[in-house]
Amino acid sequence: MANLPEHFNEFSEARRNAFVKVKEFKDQGKHVVGTFCTFTPKEIIYAAGAIPVGLCGMSDEPIPDAERHLPKNLCPLIKSSYGFALSQKCPFTYFSDIIVGETTCDGKKKMYELLSKLKPMHVMQLPQTLDRDYVFDIWAKEIEIFKERLEAEFNIEISEDEIRKTIKQCNCERQLLREFYELGRLEPPAITGYEMQTVLEGVGFSLDKDEQNKRIKEMIDTIKREYKEGKRIVDKDLKRILVTGCPIGGSSNKVIKIIEESGGVVVCYENCGGVKSNARLVDEDENKDVYKALSEKYLNIGCSVMAPNDNRISILDELIDDYKVDGVIDVELQACHTFNVETHRIKEFIMKEKNTPYMNIETDYSESDTGQLKTRIAAFIEML
Repeated sequence: MANLPEHFNEFSEARRNAFVKVKEFKDQGKHVVGTFCTFTPKEIIYAAGAIPVGLCGMSDEPIPDAERHLPKNLCPLIKSSYGFALSQKCPFTYFSDIIVGETTCDGKKKMYELLSKLKPMHVMQLPQTLDRDYVFDIWAKEIEIFKERLEAEFNIEISEDEIRKTIKQCNCERQLLREFYELGRLEPPAITGYEMQTVLEGVGFSLDKDEQNKRIKEMIDTIKREYKEGKRIVDKDLKRILVTGCPIGGSSNKVIKIIEESGGVVVCYENCGGVKSNARLVDEDENKDVYKALSEKYLNIGCSVMAPNDNRISILDELIDDYKVDGVIDVELQACHTFNVETHRIKEFIMKEKNTPYMNIETDYSESDTGQLKTRIAAFIEML
Protein backbone atom coordinates (compact mmCIF):
# COMPACT_ATOMS: atom_id res chain seq x y z
CA MET A 1 0.00 0.00 0.00
CA ALA A 2 1.35 3.41 -0.91
CA ASN A 3 2.15 6.02 1.72
CA LEU A 4 -1.21 7.75 1.52
CA PRO A 5 -2.62 10.34 3.94
CA GLU A 6 -3.57 9.07 7.40
CA HIS A 7 -7.31 9.20 6.66
CA PHE A 8 -6.93 6.47 4.02
CA ASN A 9 -6.64 3.79 6.71
CA GLU A 10 -9.91 4.97 8.22
CA PHE A 11 -11.68 4.22 4.95
CA SER A 12 -9.97 0.84 4.57
CA GLU A 13 -11.32 -0.12 8.01
CA ALA A 14 -14.68 1.62 7.56
CA ARG A 15 -16.79 -1.53 7.20
CA ARG A 16 -15.32 -3.19 10.28
CA ASN A 17 -15.57 -0.02 12.35
CA ALA A 18 -19.17 0.49 11.25
CA PHE A 19 -20.18 -2.80 12.88
CA VAL A 20 -19.63 -1.17 16.28
CA LYS A 21 -20.92 2.26 15.28
CA VAL A 22 -24.21 0.95 13.92
CA LYS A 23 -24.94 -0.71 17.28
CA GLU A 24 -24.13 2.57 19.05
CA PHE A 25 -26.47 4.32 16.62
CA LYS A 26 -29.26 1.87 17.47
CA ASP A 27 -28.58 2.19 21.21
CA GLN A 28 -29.27 5.92 20.81
CA GLY A 29 -32.76 5.05 19.56
CA LYS A 30 -32.04 5.91 15.94
CA HIS A 31 -33.13 3.98 12.86
CA VAL A 32 -31.18 1.97 10.30
CA VAL A 33 -32.34 1.25 6.74
CA GLY A 34 -30.67 -1.58 4.83
CA THR A 35 -30.12 -0.99 1.10
CA PHE A 36 -28.92 -3.00 -1.89
CA CYS A 37 -28.60 -0.65 -4.82
CA THR A 38 -27.50 2.76 -6.10
CA PHE A 39 -31.11 3.33 -7.22
CA THR A 40 -32.12 3.78 -3.57
CA PRO A 41 -32.86 7.49 -2.94
CA LYS A 42 -30.74 7.83 0.19
CA GLU A 43 -31.86 11.45 0.60
CA ILE A 44 -35.22 10.14 1.84
CA ILE A 45 -33.50 7.94 4.42
CA TYR A 46 -31.40 10.81 5.75
CA ALA A 47 -34.46 13.07 5.81
CA ALA A 48 -36.10 10.47 8.06
CA GLY A 49 -33.24 10.87 10.54
CA ALA A 50 -32.05 7.35 9.73
CA ILE A 51 -28.86 6.02 8.17
CA PRO A 52 -28.59 3.77 5.10
CA VAL A 53 -26.28 0.75 5.29
CA GLY A 54 -25.29 -1.39 2.31
CA LEU A 55 -26.25 -5.06 2.54
CA CYS A 56 -24.77 -6.41 -0.70
CA GLY A 57 -22.84 -9.56 0.16
CA MET A 58 -19.30 -9.68 -1.21
CA SER A 59 -18.09 -12.97 0.28
CA ASP A 60 -18.60 -16.64 -0.55
CA GLU A 61 -18.73 -17.58 3.16
CA PRO A 62 -22.56 -17.42 3.61
CA ILE A 63 -23.42 -18.82 0.17
CA PRO A 64 -23.90 -22.43 1.42
CA ASP A 65 -26.49 -21.10 3.88
CA ALA A 66 -28.29 -19.26 1.06
CA GLU A 67 -28.31 -22.34 -1.17
CA ARG A 68 -30.64 -24.04 1.30
CA HIS A 69 -33.33 -21.79 -0.22
CA LEU A 70 -31.84 -20.43 -3.45
CA PRO A 71 -30.63 -22.26 -6.58
CA LYS A 72 -26.91 -22.84 -7.01
CA ASN A 73 -26.90 -21.26 -10.49
CA LEU A 74 -27.78 -17.81 -9.17
CA CYS A 75 -25.69 -14.64 -8.97
CA PRO A 76 -23.23 -14.84 -6.03
CA LEU A 77 -24.11 -11.31 -4.89
CA ILE A 78 -27.73 -12.33 -4.36
CA LYS A 79 -26.80 -15.58 -2.61
CA SER A 80 -24.20 -13.90 -0.43
CA SER A 81 -26.58 -11.10 0.58
CA TYR A 82 -29.38 -13.51 1.47
CA GLY A 83 -26.97 -15.91 3.18
CA PHE A 84 -25.72 -13.17 5.48
CA ALA A 85 -29.32 -12.33 6.45
CA LEU A 86 -30.39 -15.95 6.91
CA SER A 87 -27.39 -16.87 9.04
CA GLN A 88 -27.45 -13.56 10.97
CA LYS A 89 -23.73 -13.13 10.25
CA CYS A 90 -24.08 -9.53 9.05
CA PRO A 91 -24.56 -6.88 11.78
CA PHE A 92 -25.94 -4.40 9.22
CA THR A 93 -28.79 -6.73 8.29
CA TYR A 94 -29.39 -7.64 11.92
CA PHE A 95 -29.67 -4.01 13.04
CA SER A 96 -31.73 -2.82 10.05
CA ASP A 97 -35.21 -1.68 11.07
CA ILE A 98 -36.38 -2.03 7.48
CA ILE A 99 -34.75 -3.07 4.21
CA VAL A 100 -35.44 -1.36 0.89
CA GLY A 101 -34.93 -3.01 -2.48
CA GLU A 102 -35.77 -2.20 -6.08
CA THR A 103 -37.13 -4.41 -8.86
CA THR A 104 -33.84 -4.44 -10.74
CA CYS A 105 -32.97 -8.01 -11.74
CA ASP A 106 -35.28 -11.03 -11.45
CA GLY A 107 -33.02 -12.78 -8.97
CA LYS A 108 -33.13 -9.92 -6.49
CA LYS A 109 -36.90 -9.51 -6.86
CA LYS A 110 -37.54 -13.12 -5.87
CA MET A 111 -34.91 -13.04 -3.13
CA TYR A 112 -36.72 -10.07 -1.59
CA GLU A 113 -39.80 -12.27 -1.15
CA LEU A 114 -37.76 -14.63 1.02
CA LEU A 115 -36.01 -11.78 2.81
CA SER A 116 -39.37 -10.27 3.77
CA LYS A 117 -39.91 -13.28 6.05
CA LEU A 118 -36.82 -12.29 8.01
CA LYS A 119 -37.09 -8.48 8.07
CA PRO A 120 -39.61 -5.72 7.25
CA MET A 121 -39.12 -5.16 3.52
CA HIS A 122 -40.09 -2.34 1.16
CA VAL A 123 -39.72 -2.97 -2.58
CA MET A 124 -39.71 -0.04 -4.99
CA GLN A 125 -41.08 -0.76 -8.47
CA LEU A 126 -38.33 0.43 -10.80
CA PRO A 127 -39.16 1.34 -14.43
CA GLN A 128 -36.64 -0.41 -16.66
CA THR A 129 -36.52 1.93 -19.62
CA LEU A 130 -36.05 5.64 -20.26
CA ASP A 131 -37.88 5.47 -23.60
CA ARG A 132 -41.17 6.71 -22.14
CA ASP A 133 -41.67 10.21 -20.75
CA TYR A 134 -43.94 8.97 -17.97
CA VAL A 135 -41.30 6.74 -16.34
CA PHE A 136 -39.92 9.69 -14.39
CA ASP A 137 -43.38 10.33 -12.94
CA ILE A 138 -43.64 6.65 -11.99
CA TRP A 139 -40.30 6.67 -10.18
CA ALA A 140 -41.11 10.00 -8.51
CA LYS A 141 -44.29 8.41 -7.14
CA GLU A 142 -42.35 5.36 -5.96
CA ILE A 143 -39.96 7.66 -4.10
CA GLU A 144 -42.91 9.41 -2.46
CA ILE A 145 -44.41 6.04 -1.48
CA PHE A 146 -41.06 5.06 0.04
CA LYS A 147 -41.10 8.30 2.04
CA GLU A 148 -44.59 7.47 3.31
CA ARG A 149 -43.50 3.95 4.29
CA LEU A 150 -40.64 5.33 6.41
CA GLU A 151 -43.02 7.84 8.00
CA ALA A 152 -45.36 5.01 8.98
CA GLU A 153 -42.56 2.67 10.06
CA PHE A 154 -40.82 5.25 12.26
CA ASN A 155 -43.93 7.26 13.29
CA ILE A 156 -42.50 10.52 11.95
CA GLU A 157 -43.21 13.20 9.35
CA ILE A 158 -40.67 13.99 6.62
CA SER A 159 -40.94 17.52 5.27
CA GLU A 160 -39.95 18.59 1.78
CA ASP A 161 -37.64 21.16 3.35
CA GLU A 162 -35.79 18.34 5.10
CA ILE A 163 -35.52 16.42 1.83
CA ARG A 164 -34.10 19.48 0.05
CA LYS A 165 -31.57 19.84 2.86
CA THR A 166 -30.40 16.24 2.47
CA ILE A 167 -30.25 16.65 -1.32
CA LYS A 168 -27.69 19.40 -0.83
CA GLN A 169 -25.73 17.26 1.63
CA CYS A 170 -25.68 14.27 -0.73
CA ASN A 171 -24.72 16.47 -3.68
CA CYS A 172 -21.80 17.74 -1.63
CA GLU A 173 -20.65 14.16 -1.08
CA ARG A 174 -21.04 13.36 -4.79
CA GLN A 175 -18.94 16.37 -5.79
CA LEU A 176 -16.18 15.36 -3.37
CA LEU A 177 -16.19 11.77 -4.63
CA ARG A 178 -16.01 13.01 -8.21
CA GLU A 179 -12.99 15.12 -7.27
CA PHE A 180 -11.46 12.07 -5.59
CA TYR A 181 -11.83 9.57 -8.43
CA GLU A 182 -10.71 12.19 -10.95
CA LEU A 183 -7.25 11.78 -9.40
CA GLY A 184 -7.13 8.85 -11.81
CA ARG A 185 -7.17 11.27 -14.76
CA LEU A 186 -3.69 12.51 -13.92
CA GLU A 187 -0.75 11.08 -15.88
CA PRO A 188 0.39 9.03 -14.06
CA PRO A 189 -2.59 8.74 -11.70
CA ALA A 190 -2.08 10.07 -8.19
CA ILE A 191 -3.33 6.85 -6.56
CA THR A 192 -3.69 3.20 -7.53
CA GLY A 193 -7.01 1.68 -8.51
CA TYR A 194 -6.99 -0.58 -5.47
CA GLU A 195 -6.62 2.43 -3.18
CA MET A 196 -9.37 4.25 -5.06
CA GLN A 197 -11.71 1.26 -4.73
CA THR A 198 -10.91 0.93 -1.02
CA VAL A 199 -11.99 4.52 -0.35
CA LEU A 200 -15.10 4.33 -2.56
CA GLU A 201 -16.12 1.11 -0.83
CA GLY A 202 -15.41 2.57 2.62
CA VAL A 203 -17.64 5.58 1.96
CA GLY A 204 -20.64 3.25 1.90
CA PHE A 205 -19.97 2.34 5.52
CA SER A 206 -19.23 5.82 6.89
CA LEU A 207 -22.09 6.72 9.21
CA ASP A 208 -21.05 10.30 10.01
CA LYS A 209 -21.22 11.95 6.59
CA ASP A 210 -20.07 15.40 7.69
CA GLU A 211 -16.92 13.95 9.23
CA GLN A 212 -16.46 11.67 6.22
CA ASN A 213 -16.64 14.57 3.77
CA LYS A 214 -14.15 16.54 5.84
CA ARG A 215 -11.69 13.64 5.74
CA ILE A 216 -12.13 13.06 2.02
CA LYS A 217 -11.43 16.74 1.35
CA GLU A 218 -8.31 16.67 3.53
CA MET A 219 -7.10 13.52 1.76
CA ILE A 220 -7.68 15.01 -1.70
CA ASP A 221 -5.87 18.22 -0.76
CA THR A 222 -2.89 16.28 0.61
CA ILE A 223 -2.63 14.01 -2.44
CA LYS A 224 -2.89 16.96 -4.85
CA ARG A 225 -0.32 18.99 -2.95
CA GLU A 226 2.18 16.12 -2.84
CA TYR A 227 1.57 15.34 -6.52
CA LYS A 228 2.26 18.98 -7.40
CA GLU A 229 5.47 18.76 -5.37
CA GLY A 230 6.59 15.83 -7.52
CA LYS A 231 5.53 12.80 -5.51
CA ARG A 232 4.60 9.84 -7.74
CA ILE A 233 3.35 6.51 -6.39
CA VAL A 234 2.29 5.03 -9.75
CA ASP A 235 4.78 4.22 -12.51
CA LYS A 236 4.12 6.28 -15.64
CA ASP A 237 4.64 3.22 -17.87
CA LEU A 238 1.77 1.18 -16.40
CA LYS A 239 -1.15 0.58 -18.76
CA ARG A 240 -4.24 2.62 -17.93
CA ILE A 241 -7.23 0.31 -17.38
CA LEU A 242 -10.92 1.17 -17.09
CA VAL A 243 -12.98 -1.39 -15.17
CA THR A 244 -16.66 -1.66 -16.07
CA GLY A 245 -19.45 -4.12 -15.30
CA CYS A 246 -20.94 -5.60 -12.14
CA PRO A 247 -20.54 -4.27 -8.61
CA ILE A 248 -17.16 -5.22 -7.19
CA GLY A 249 -15.81 -5.26 -3.67
CA GLY A 250 -14.82 -7.71 -0.99
CA SER A 251 -13.73 -10.99 -2.57
CA SER A 252 -14.12 -9.70 -6.13
CA ASN A 253 -11.38 -7.13 -5.48
CA LYS A 254 -9.05 -9.97 -6.51
CA VAL A 255 -9.45 -8.74 -10.10
CA ILE A 256 -8.15 -5.27 -9.21
CA LYS A 257 -5.15 -6.72 -7.38
CA ILE A 258 -4.29 -8.95 -10.34
CA ILE A 259 -4.52 -6.05 -12.81
CA GLU A 260 -2.16 -3.96 -10.71
CA GLU A 261 0.27 -6.85 -10.23
CA SER A 262 0.38 -7.47 -13.98
CA GLY A 263 1.58 -4.14 -15.36
CA GLY A 264 -1.67 -2.20 -15.26
CA VAL A 265 -3.25 0.46 -13.09
CA VAL A 266 -7.01 0.96 -12.78
CA VAL A 267 -7.67 4.65 -13.45
CA CYS A 268 -11.47 4.57 -13.48
CA TYR A 269 -14.47 2.46 -12.41
CA GLU A 270 -17.64 2.49 -14.48
CA ASN A 271 -19.74 0.34 -12.17
CA CYS A 272 -22.25 0.70 -9.34
CA GLY A 273 -19.76 2.05 -6.82
CA GLY A 274 -17.80 4.18 -9.25
CA VAL A 275 -18.36 7.08 -11.60
CA LYS A 276 -21.92 6.55 -12.74
CA SER A 277 -23.57 6.71 -9.32
CA ASN A 278 -22.02 10.14 -8.67
CA ALA A 279 -21.81 11.58 -12.19
CA ARG A 280 -25.17 13.32 -12.00
CA LEU A 281 -26.30 15.62 -9.19
CA VAL A 282 -29.87 16.08 -7.99
CA ASP A 283 -31.38 19.35 -9.24
CA GLU A 284 -31.51 21.75 -6.27
CA ASP A 285 -33.91 24.23 -7.90
CA GLU A 286 -36.37 25.26 -5.16
CA ASN A 287 -39.16 25.56 -7.74
CA LYS A 288 -38.76 21.98 -8.99
CA ASP A 289 -40.83 19.15 -7.54
CA VAL A 290 -38.49 17.42 -5.11
CA TYR A 291 -39.58 13.89 -6.07
CA LYS A 292 -39.20 14.62 -9.79
CA ALA A 293 -35.71 15.98 -9.15
CA LEU A 294 -34.73 12.79 -7.34
CA SER A 295 -36.36 10.66 -10.03
CA GLU A 296 -34.39 12.29 -12.84
CA LYS A 297 -31.09 11.79 -11.04
CA TYR A 298 -31.59 8.15 -10.04
CA LEU A 299 -33.28 6.83 -13.19
CA ASN A 300 -30.40 8.13 -15.30
CA ILE A 301 -27.91 5.76 -13.67
CA GLY A 302 -26.71 3.60 -16.57
CA CYS A 303 -27.50 0.18 -15.10
CA SER A 304 -27.76 -2.94 -17.26
CA VAL A 305 -31.34 -3.55 -16.08
CA MET A 306 -32.35 -0.64 -18.32
CA ALA A 307 -33.35 -1.56 -21.85
CA PRO A 308 -31.92 -0.02 -23.89
CA ASN A 309 -29.03 1.09 -21.69
CA ASP A 310 -27.77 4.01 -23.77
CA ASN A 311 -26.54 5.93 -20.72
CA ARG A 312 -23.84 3.33 -20.12
CA ILE A 313 -22.59 3.72 -23.68
CA SER A 314 -22.51 7.51 -23.31
CA ILE A 315 -20.55 7.46 -20.09
CA LEU A 316 -18.05 4.88 -21.41
CA ASP A 317 -17.56 7.03 -24.49
CA GLU A 318 -16.67 9.98 -22.28
CA LEU A 319 -14.54 8.10 -19.75
CA ILE A 320 -12.33 6.32 -22.29
CA ASP A 321 -11.30 9.71 -23.68
CA ASP A 322 -11.12 11.66 -20.42
CA TYR A 323 -9.00 9.06 -18.63
CA LYS A 324 -6.84 8.24 -21.68
CA VAL A 325 -7.62 4.54 -21.29
CA ASP A 326 -5.33 1.91 -22.83
CA GLY A 327 -7.73 -0.99 -22.29
CA VAL A 328 -11.14 -1.88 -20.83
CA ILE A 329 -11.81 -4.90 -18.61
CA ASP A 330 -15.48 -5.82 -18.23
CA VAL A 331 -15.94 -7.71 -14.94
CA GLU A 332 -19.14 -9.73 -14.64
CA LEU A 333 -20.44 -11.99 -11.90
CA GLN A 334 -21.54 -15.47 -12.88
CA ALA A 335 -25.27 -15.67 -13.60
CA CYS A 336 -25.69 -11.88 -13.66
CA HIS A 337 -27.78 -12.11 -16.80
CA THR A 338 -28.37 -8.42 -17.52
CA PHE A 339 -24.68 -7.50 -17.43
CA ASN A 340 -23.57 -10.69 -19.16
CA VAL A 341 -26.00 -10.22 -22.06
CA GLU A 342 -24.95 -6.58 -22.37
CA THR A 343 -21.26 -7.49 -22.83
CA HIS A 344 -21.81 -8.04 -26.57
CA ARG A 345 -22.99 -4.48 -27.14
CA ILE A 346 -20.27 -3.07 -24.86
CA LYS A 347 -17.55 -5.04 -26.63
CA GLU A 348 -18.67 -3.88 -30.08
CA PHE A 349 -18.84 -0.25 -28.98
CA ILE A 350 -15.45 -0.22 -27.27
CA MET A 351 -13.54 -2.14 -29.93
CA LYS A 352 -15.20 -0.82 -33.08
CA GLU A 353 -16.26 2.72 -32.22
CA LYS A 354 -13.61 3.60 -29.62
CA ASN A 355 -10.86 1.45 -31.16
CA THR A 356 -9.84 0.39 -27.65
CA PRO A 357 -8.77 -3.12 -26.55
CA TYR A 358 -11.41 -4.96 -24.49
CA MET A 359 -11.64 -8.14 -22.47
CA ASN A 360 -14.49 -9.73 -20.53
CA ILE A 361 -14.10 -11.62 -17.26
CA GLU A 362 -16.80 -13.72 -15.61
CA THR A 363 -16.03 -14.53 -11.99
CA ASP A 364 -17.48 -15.15 -8.53
CA TYR A 365 -16.43 -14.63 -4.92
CA SER A 366 -14.24 -17.74 -4.63
CA GLU A 367 -10.48 -17.89 -5.17
CA SER A 368 -10.72 -20.94 -7.45
CA ASP A 369 -10.26 -18.96 -10.68
CA THR A 370 -7.37 -16.78 -9.46
CA GLY A 371 -4.71 -18.63 -11.47
CA GLN A 372 -6.74 -18.45 -14.67
CA LEU A 373 -7.47 -14.75 -14.11
CA LYS A 374 -3.77 -13.99 -13.61
CA THR A 375 -2.90 -15.69 -16.90
CA ARG A 376 -5.64 -13.97 -18.91
CA ILE A 377 -5.19 -10.50 -17.45
CA ALA A 378 -1.40 -10.59 -17.77
CA ALA A 379 -1.71 -11.61 -21.43
CA PHE A 380 -4.22 -8.82 -22.10
CA ILE A 381 -2.06 -6.13 -20.50
CA GLU A 382 1.06 -7.38 -22.25
CA MET A 383 -0.78 -6.99 -25.56
CA LEU A 384 -1.58 -3.31 -24.94
